[in-house]
Amino acid sequence: MFRKGGAWFTKKKAHRVLVIDDEAPMRKLLEVYLRDSLYDVLTASGGDQAVDMLKKGSFDLVLLDIMMPYKDGWAVCREIRSFSDIPIIMLTARDQTVDKVKGLKLGADDYITKPFEEMELLARIEALFRRSEPKGPTEPQSQSHGITIDPTTHSVFANGQPIELTPKEFELLYTFLTNKGRVYNRELLLEMIWDLDYEGDLRTVDTHVKNLREKLRKHGLDANSIIKTVWGVGYKGQ
Repeated sequence: MFRKGGAWFTKKKAHRVLVIDDEAPMRKLLEVYLRDSLYDVLTASGGDQAVDMLKKGSFDLVLLDIMMPYKDGWAVCREIRSFSDIPIIMLTARDQTVDKVKGLKLGADDYITKPFEEMELLARIEALFRRSEPKGPTEPQSQSHGITIDPTTHSVFANGQPIELTPKEFELLYTFLTNKGRVYNRELLLEMIWDLDYEGDLRTVDTHVKNLREKLRKHGLDANSIIKTVWGVGYKGQ
């Protein structure tokens, strides 16, 4: 655990972060923020370089700028998601809901609007790592609808075949399968899964549920029976 700006942050290992931004001053600023907080940091100035680094190396998190020339953040996010479920935080200078929703639909796990405070960035990174870590050996596997979900290894299987989920998709599925019949409204899910005072659109939840259902369907599962929509309220597992 380390202290920064009056707040405490936990540090269990040297997480490796890839910063992707075409602007050298921003890359340097983020590198200083992260190294000062004990993260291992590498940087890339463009999408092709970043994708190559991700395929060849091991990383725990991506900070991805949206507005880049040649290959923008949308395209890079889509390409990363084609081969990896690594947590992605999008960096955007435009505080527009449509941009944020687009990033989440492409598979990003969170976003932060420029300019941002160092403390907010670190808090969001810490929250994302905390959500993606195994819960510990005391939490049992959950089996339902042909799905086996193991919180100790953060793995999900459908009839024995692995399903690749983002950290937030995993948390949603685990929440629904271990609390069957309980109805969750969108506000509560944002508070539970995003773990911060989230100010985004409630459609963020709908977007992640939609993506989760699509992945379940690809494995031959009846996604709408597993995660039921409660009209006018939210969702429940069944």
